[in-house]
Amino acid sequence: MLVQLLLVLVCIIIGARLGGIGLGVMGGVGVAVLTFVFGLQPGALPIDVMLMIAAVISAAGCMQAAGGLDYMVKVAERILRSNPQYVTVLAPLVTYTFTFLAGTGHVAYSVLPVIAEVATETKIRPERPLGIAVIASQQAITASPISAATVALLGLLAGFDITLFDILKISIPATLVGVIVGALFSMRVGKKLVDDPEYKRRLESGELDTKHVEIDDVKNRFGARISVLLFIAATVLIVLFGSMPSMRPAFNGEQVGMPVIIEMLMLATAALILLITRTSGAKAAQGSVFSAGMQAVVAIFGIAWMGDTFISGNIVELKSSIEGVVTEMPWLFGLALFVMSILLYSQAATVRAIVPLGIALSISPMMLIALFPAVNGYFFIPNYPTLVAAINFDRTGTTRIGKWILNHSFMMPGLVATAVAIATGLLLIQIY
Repeated sequence: MLVQLLLVLVCIIIGARLGGIGLGVMGGVGVAVLTFVFGLQPGALPIDVMLMIAAVISAAGCMQAAGGLDYMVKVAERILRSNPQYVTVLAPLVTYTFTFLAGTGHVAYSVLPVIAEVATETKIRPERPLGIAVIASQQAITASPISAATVALLGLLAGFDITLFDILKISIPATLVGVIVGALFSMRVGKKLVDDPEYKRRLESGELDTKHVEIDDVKNRFGARISVLLFIAATVLIVLFGSMPSMRPAFNGEQVGMPVIIEMLMLATAALILLITRTSGAKAAQGSVFSAGMQAVVAIFGIAWMGDTFISGNIVELKSSIEGVVTEMPWLFGLALFVMSILLYSQAATVRAIVPLGIALSISPMMLIALFPAVNGYFFIPNYPTLVAAINFDRTGTTRIGKWILNHSFMMPGLVATAVAIATGLLLIQIY
């Protein structure tokens, strides 16, 4: 089993280094070796999760193509510029909302330059709002009803009569509290901007561009607004159908499952956006949201398949070796989720690969929901695209990677937000 585990970890590490679809295809390599060399039966393919993500990303991609994301950025810009002194608290709430509505953290890219600019103009250290804003965009993944991670968790817990509302009533307040506490901690990070040596050096040497950053205006405001409203309406319907199973149609005494509901609503929403706003479907497929989403589909395809193959083939040994410890201290499973998310760079892939082990170890579904924010650990190593983008957008140089690599601008807000979110979740499951 140890050799097989080493193989799985090697495939994950190589896949992460390859980037893009590398994680997924290396998962395929792992499945092939586990099957042909070690004789394990191939695990179950995560078909429903992949199709749900594809449907959500199709709708989000159409919204982006119709100008919906640009419109949201303009609204966010007005909010931030109207209250610049509160940018460290408002910025993470903006990126959290963006991710919550769109189901993907990649939508944060467009608002990061605005955050950096507003902070610089107000003489607030940009590291403070940028660091927690990036973390907030990750935390919201585990609160969004249409994110790949939430969809994956819902699918795995469906056999326990867990509804979408059961997950959201824990994850939304838990992650929001985590983000707000992280923002409050961030307000004291580093020296004041005017006292920062790197900022002063760039200012004196002329490296700091004082040009005002403006976000281009939305060309078709009507279409952009309609696309956002349609997407939000579909999200609300998904929450309603997921929270009240009686609303779903039944055939032969069996209600239609949430995977099918999500797929139908999101594909229909994508079609409505294209038809009403007269947007090209080809343009939707060329956007950054669609590209990132499809990479997530391939990643989950390979990694989840490999993880299921390994766990199913070694479940007896795994249970006997760690069941006692996890039973006595189930919160330790959250540490496993956190570490695996660092390796996998994907909340959804982490959920799909590791949560089945937690279910096999008889960890309660509510405990798994409370530990859900632990999958937000990929800020730990500062090479994820949103982290790199935030560093590049900060023209003052305060947002950076430290000499020791791990002492970067996102470590403190990330650890605080994640720890507080988990602690809040554990408290909420006791209340509920």
